[in-house]
Amino acid sequence: MQHGPDDEVVLRVRDDGSHELRVNGVFVMDDVETSSERFLASHVVDLGARDVLVGGLGLGFTARELLARDVASVVVAELHHEVVEAVDLPDDPRLTVVVGDVLDVVTGTATGSLDAILLDVDNGPDFLVHDRNATLYGADFVGVCAARLRPTGHLAIWSMADSAAVRSNLADHFATVTATAIPVNLQGRAESYWVLTGSIPQR
Repeated sequence: MQHGPDDEVVLRVRDDGSHELRVNGVFVMDDVETSSERFLASHVVDLGARDVLVGGLGLGFTARELLARDVASVVVAELHHEVVEAVDLPDDPRLTVVVGDVLDVVTGTATGSLDAILLDVDNGPDFLVHDRNATLYGADFVGVCAARLRPTGHLAIWSMADSAAVRSNLADHFATVTATAIPVNLQGRAESYWVLTGSIPQR
């Protein structure tokens, strides 16, 4: 999740033994329901991605899922050094963690060098914790991501809900757009999180 350098970042162990990440007092995620974070990774690997950039470390489930599969390289951009220091990641030569804003990391990446970019930086465009994160779902940044991808590349975005606006932005820059609902169990409630994917950048 992307916020700012002065955010209060808390990783704690709850009474039930689960681990929880909060930023500025706002719940970000825990390790009880991680299927959508893991799907974000497995989805693009199943589509053939080998060199992957991830925006947002969270508790590391997306990165670990990628590394458990046949990928060549994983770059994770995480804004908060506290999160990087607290999350236990594999000692894997394929993994690079960059403490910085994903917008800057993606922009600084060579054109046409990635198979996939995965964005899990807020709760989705309609449930923003920080308004400035809206830029990451906008048409301009989607275009920047598309330019950094190889001809068969994918941009996959995690969201609490489906978003017609994000799908429209993806459609402006990719030949194929899909919206996948991932069933989740949230404290006994059956809900869905979403992964919105653009595939095959349009040059």
